[in-house]
Amino acid sequence: MGSLFRSEEMTLCQLFLQSEAAYACVSELGELGLVQFRDLNPDVNAFQRKFVNEVRRCDEMERKLRYLEKEIRRDGIPMLEIPGECPEAPQPREMIDLEATFEKLENELREVNQNAEALKRNYLELTELKHILRKTQVFFDEMADPSREEEQVTLLGEEGLMAGGQALKLGFVAGVILRERIPAFERMLWRACRGNVFLRQAEIDTPLEDPSSSDQVYKSVFIIFFQGDQLKTRVKKICEGFRATLYPCPEAPADRREMAMGVMTRIEDLNTVLGQTQDHRHRVLVAAAKNIKNWFVKVRKIKAIYHTLNLFNLDVTQKCLIAECWVPALDLETIQLALRRGTERSGSSVPPILNRMETIEDPPTYNRTNKFTAAFQHLIYAYGVATYREVNPAPYTIITFPFLFAVMFGDLGHGALMAIFGFWMCYKEKPLQAKKIDSEIWNIFFGGRYIILLMGLFSMYTGLIYNDIFSKSLNIFGSSWRNNYNQSTIMENRLLQLNPDSEDYTQTPYPFGIDPVWQLAEANKIIFMNAYKMKISIIIGVFHMLFGVCMSLWNHLYFKRRISIYVEFIPQIMFLTLLFFYMVLLMFIKWTTYGSTPPYWGSQEPEILKTSAYCAPSILITFINMMLFKTDANTRPKCDDVMFSGQMAIQKLFVIVALLCVPVMLFGKPYFIMKEQKQRASQGHQSIEGAAENGTAGGAPVPASGHHDEDITEVFIHQAIHTIEYVLGSVSHTASYLRLWALSLAHAQLAEVAWNMLLRKGLMSNGPEGGVILYMVFAGWAAISVAILVLMEGLSAFLHTLRLHWVEFQSKFYAGEGYLFQPFSFEVILDSAGQGDE
Repeated sequence: MGSLFRSEEMTLCQLFLQSEAAYACVSELGELGLVQFRDLNPDVNAFQRKFVNEVRRCDEMERKLRYLEKEIRRDGIPMLEIPGECPEAPQPREMIDLEATFEKLENELREVNQNAEALKRNYLELTELKHILRKTQVFFDEMADPSREEEQVTLLGEEGLMAGGQALKLGFVAGVILRERIPAFERMLWRACRGNVFLRQAEIDTPLEDPSSSDQVYKSVFIIFFQGDQLKTRVKKICEGFRATLYPCPEAPADRREMAMGVMTRIEDLNTVLGQTQDHRHRVLVAAAKNIKNWFVKVRKIKAIYHTLNLFNLDVTQKCLIAECWVPALDLETIQLALRRGTERSGSSVPPILNRMETIEDPPTYNRTNKFTAAFQHLIYAYGVATYREVNPAPYTIITFPFLFAVMFGDLGHGALMAIFGFWMCYKEKPLQAKKIDSEIWNIFFGGRYIILLMGLFSMYTGLIYNDIFSKSLNIFGSSWRNNYNQSTIMENRLLQLNPDSEDYTQTPYPFGIDPVWQLAEANKIIFMNAYKMKISIIIGVFHMLFGVCMSLWNHLYFKRRISIYVEFIPQIMFLTLLFFYMVLLMFIKWTTYGSTPPYWGSQEPEILKTSAYCAPSILITFINMMLFKTDANTRPKCDDVMFSGQMAIQKLFVIVALLCVPVMLFGKPYFIMKEQKQRASQGHQSIEGAAENGTAGGAPVPASGHHDEDITEVFIHQAIHTIEYVLGSVSHTASYLRLWALSLAHAQLAEVAWNMLLRKGLMSNGPEGGVILYMVFAGWAAISVAILVLMEGLSAFLHTLRLHWVEFQSKFYAGEGYLFQPFSFEVILDSAGQGDE
């Protein structure tokens, strides 16, 4: 059987490779992606393995490539995607060329960056000096202004300004400081110098580039006047503490103008040199950007190969590498061909040897998937990886998952929106994949695009069944109900009734789905839909659980567990059928037996009267009475107590047989195991279950169900837990399927509230302003429909559907105790590395 229905048969192999051919052979196996290697050196430290130096060289090359990539991204240079297929892993001798190339590029780029940083720092200093020379001229002009004399008097006092009849000469320092530090800087100067300094500052309008981080920073020019060397020393220490940059500033205006002209000349020269440096850097990065994706692929493939070779063992001659690996049995020939290609590439004359090994170890689980089935398989793996060769629920989930979702989400309009979104993602699959969008939410949606498409299509189908489109109905075939009210009655009464037991109903059901007239039945619409959806939910749930129990039979037959068929499967299927499937049959009997024939006592025959809706019993009450062995007489006159002849006797028989199944499930398996152990102890026989259960098939074990060495007490406890879980679970799981009804009702009511509270009022607005109101109301209604009814309700229905599959369905047959087959695959390694880079 193909791996779609059951995991692939795996085999453990031993691989012998010549040392000179090992690299090429492992490279070919990495391209193939069908071999999972085992670590034969689990106790050896990672730094003591044979190829650790090669792995370190690859790490160093990867570090250099990441540095190049960071510089390329910083300059906004596009990196060319790899055209066509990915490059193959280079030969070991090509590592030297790659290392030399990366070393040259890194050194060249670092040298250019250092030169550019030094030039930018020099440029920054000259630019700051230019602004100082401009701003200080304004400061000196202000100090020479007679109107500023009061500030000078405040600073030094009248005696200080006139010393020996002459004005005292003040010292000053000028510099540049970050703008946000000015307030703290000013306070510190005032406190440390006790107000004996005079500070003037002006903002530099244009931001300056920080040469270290390339960030744009805003700075201010300042000049500080003071008296004496002591204050000068103190001021310079404060400037140093606030990381302010001080620049020499001549006192004479002519000297300042001369210096400014020299600064401008040097700035122009620096601009020219900086431009040439940036052009050279850009050329280096553009050349690297053309090949960097290819380089990453090559280095990562080399590194993966040497990581894998570190899992191998060396033989005593040091000329042969020995590996152990899990491979799919069907792909052995393909793997042999890949090994042969690798040997030819390496030029070795000794062919590799691939031998099957016998083992009692559980093989990994491998299910082949494509882009359509992969999403459904991941839903199963989220619960647990299947035990080796166990029945795979994924192919059945492809149908049951979107169908159960649609039962809860049934709306033609909302389903169409979901289907359109899913179809768009499938149609634009390749362009969207090529974009590599770095958003976790988007990747979840895109990964499940086929699930979303099917959920939308199935929801459209159930929406047609419910006759529900944005809480409205479609009258395709014409209603089966007649309106026998005149116009005045309709206009004067808000609520009217249509009686199915009268001539209002034509006695011909609506051809497909729910009759649209129920959309107008404000009084009893919910009662009718509740009864319908509740019964449908139970019917679907019982069939779904029965299918799950039948899947367990497939497992028992494959693993040759004959005892489990007799003491587990048969009692389980009988228990579920005799109780809950019988309840489903009662629903169909009720639907087919009782009609809407009007109960007119005088004119109706007794037989016709007994099949009218008036005499229809409650299925729930009937089932409860059945479990209690109670006969509840029909309280309605002229109605039968039973739905068919012999009902009470059949029900009692069903309950008794179902109850007898419980001790069979509880004690059957422990009894046969005890009997088996006694037979083996006395006669030395093989297990009753068959010797094949403990043998191997195709180099891999078939999971055994023999319990030769198990403690019988543990078997009893284990079986008691499973029996109680199944019996109680049959009741709770059946009730759990009522969530199909509950969420369907909630979705329909929310859609109706959104229509009545928003769009209905917009459609009822008249006059010129009605169009504007309708436009605004429609926008609000559409936003609520998408955000709440499609996204939030869709997520809720999705989670409930997931629970129904994991708990109610898969618990009947799916153990999920295996571990995943993780082959050595370049594709997987490169994908995971690419996601990490993003």
